[in-house]
This record gives sequence, C-alpha cells and structure tokens, in this order.
Amino acid sequence: MEHFLDHIQLNGFLGIAGGYLLGSIPFGLVLAYLGGYGDIRKIGSGNIGATNVLRTGNKPLAALTLVLDSSKGAIAVILFSALLGIHGAFGAALGAVLGHNFPVWLKFKGGKGVATTLGTLLALSLPTGLLTCLAWLLSSLIFRISSLSALIAMACAPAFALYFGDPHQFYLVALLTILVFIRHHANIRRLIRGEEPRIGKKNG
Repeated sequence: MEHFLDHIQLNGFLGIAGGYLLGSIPFGLVLAYLGGYGDIRKIGSGNIGATNVLRTGNKPLAALTLVLDSSKGAIAVILFSALLGIHGAFGAALGAVLGHNFPVWLKFKGGKGVATTLGTLLALSLPTGLLTCLAWLLSSLIFRISSLSALIAMACAPAFALYFGDPHQFYLVALLTILVFIRHHANIRRLIRGEEPRIGKKNG
C-alpha cells in the first residue's frame, strides 16, 4: 500500500513538473514580438495572455494566442495522462496553469491562466470543458468584459466537474478556479469600482 501511494505521489509530481514546463511557454509574448508589437508586457495591462494581445488591435494574433495557450494546457494533460495515468494528468493540469501564471523564464510574472485552464478542462472532461467555454462565451457576449466573463465561467466550472466527473476532479477544478480568482484580484477591484475595460479596448 505504501509503495502504491508513493507511486501515485511520484506520478503527480512528475505531472506537475512536466505540465509546468509546457505551461510556461509564453506564446503571447513570442507572438507579439513576431507580429512587430514588441514586448506585450509594455502594452495595456502588461499581461502576456490573449486579452492583452487583443489590445494591439490584431484579432488574429489574439485568437492564435488563445488557441496556443489553451492547447498547451490540453496537451500537458493528454501527454501525462498517457505516460503516468490519471494522477499524472491531474498534476499536469495544475502544473500547466502554474507554469503559465508563474513562468520561470519571465521572473515568475506570467498570465492569469484562463485559457490554459480551459484547455486543461477540455482534456480532463470534455463536457466540463465545453460547458465552461460556453459560459465564458455567453458572458463575453452579454457583458463584453473579459475578466468578468472568465470569473463567471470559472465559478461554474466546479459544479460542471462535480456533475460530470468524480470528486477528485471536482477538487482539482475548484483549486484551478481559486487560482484564477486570485490572479484576477486587481480586476475584481476594478469591477467593483466599475472601471474594468471592455473587450477590445486598446488601453487600460
């Protein structure tokens, strides 16, 4: 039994480490440089995610950032699920989001993890991921505020995970949701003050 638990812990740790490396690839930063916009961290909110890339006015580049940031989360889960089983997959999901949020290459100053989290959810449980994405899309269309849409979608995600998954998946998704809310603390304060910029605004 003790050996089995050690095996589970090792797989989870390896998943976190591998997921972190994949998640830490700063696609938004790289694409902004390739697109001729310079350091995306000096534009808008200073974030490396798709929402801030959109503030350059280049919608295709922002869409590509969204796809790649989501894909790295999904790939991490799928890869380490195949290599290390479900515990590796869970570890990789957490690691990918931590890597995006706190990449060692950028002095641990990364994004807010929404797209990467959505990618991990799609890979862990397709129904949970799809419903969370739908909640994000509907909220975006209604409110036109990226941070609020992300917070609404992620607030729904644990309930979706509990319905479609197992208790362990629920706990993981709840943890990822907490991480998203923590990373949006400044946005939450601006939302309360009514100062949060709308989707597509180039500054702010």
